[in-house]
Amino acid sequence: MKLLSKLILTIVLLMSLALNMAYSSESDNNTALRFVVLGDAEPKPEAKFPNMADAIADINQLIPSLELELAIGVGDIAHKGTMLQYEQATPILQALNLPFYPIMGNEEHGSSTERFLSFANMWNQGKTTIDSTRYTLEFDSVALVLASPDFGRDFNDDGIVWLKNELARLAPKPVLLVVHGAQQGVFKENPDKGISHPGFVKEVISQPNVRAVISGDLHMDMPRVNHSLEVNGVHYIHIPALERTKIPDESHHQAMYRVFSVMQEGTVVVDTYQTGSLEPLADYQYRFKL
Repeated sequence: MKLLSKLILTIVLLMSLALNMAYSSESDNNTALRFVVLGDAEPKPEAKFPNMADAIADINQLIPSLELELAIGVGDIAHKGTMLQYEQATPILQALNLPFYPIMGNEEHGSSTERFLSFANMWNQGKTTIDSTRYTLEFDSVALVLASPDFGRDFNDDGIVWLKNELARLAPKPVLLVVHGAQQGVFKENPDKGISHPGFVKEVISQPNVRAVISGDLHMDMPRVNHSLEVNGVHYIHIPALERTKIPDESHHQAMYRVFSVMQEGTVVVDTYQTGSLEPLADYQYRFKL
C-alpha cells in the first residue's frame, strides 16, 4: 500500500513538472510580447494603495521568469483626480521595474489632463515619456492603442476620428485597444455603463484589425462575472480593480491583475494573478487569436 502511494505521488509530481516545463517552454521560446495590465485603484475613503503595492511587488518578482516588457494601466488610479491620491500613488508606482503606460479614467477627469500627464511621467522616472492622453505602442506582430476618454468615460468626435485614423494607419496589423471602459452593453453585469458615442462601434470597433478591447472601470469580481468574452469577432477583456470591487456587490474583493502573452503564432493568452501568488489562476485563463 505504501509502495502504491509513493508511486502515485511520483506520477503526480512528474506530471506537474511536465506541465511546468511545457508552460516554461511556451513562455521562453514562443512569446513575441508579454505585458501586464493593472486595473482601477482610486481607493476611498482613504488614499491608501496596499493592493496596488502588493501587485507591483509580485510583478517585480515575475519580470525575469515571464520576461515582462511593460505594464499598462486602464485608468482610475487617483480618486476624483485629487493631488493627495496622485501623490500617495506615486512612490508605489515608481517601485515598478517596468515602463508603465497609463491612460486616464473618469476619476482623473475630476482634475485635468495636465495633472495626469505630469504624474504619468513621474511614475515612469524617465523609462519612457508620455506626452499625450492617446498614444500607440507598436510591435512587430501587434499594436497597442491606448486611448483615454475625452470626458468622463466617453469619447468626443475628435477622439473617435483619432482612433479611426490610427487604426487605418496601422492596418492590417492587429490591434489591442486599451480604453477605460468598453462600450455600453458589452458587460451585462452593468450594461448602461461605458462608452456611449455611436461612432465607437460604427467607426472604431468595426475596423477589421481590432482584435480585442482591454478595459477596467466596472470593478467586477472575477469569480462572479463573465470577465472575458467575444462579441461580433472582437474579444473584450475586463481588468479587475485592485483596491475595491463594486459588481455584483462589494461583499467580496480579491486583488488581481492580468498578464497578456502574445505568441509567435498569433495566439494571445490572458492569465490572471492574485496578489500574494506567483502562479496564474487556471480558472480565469482566456485565449484568442490575433
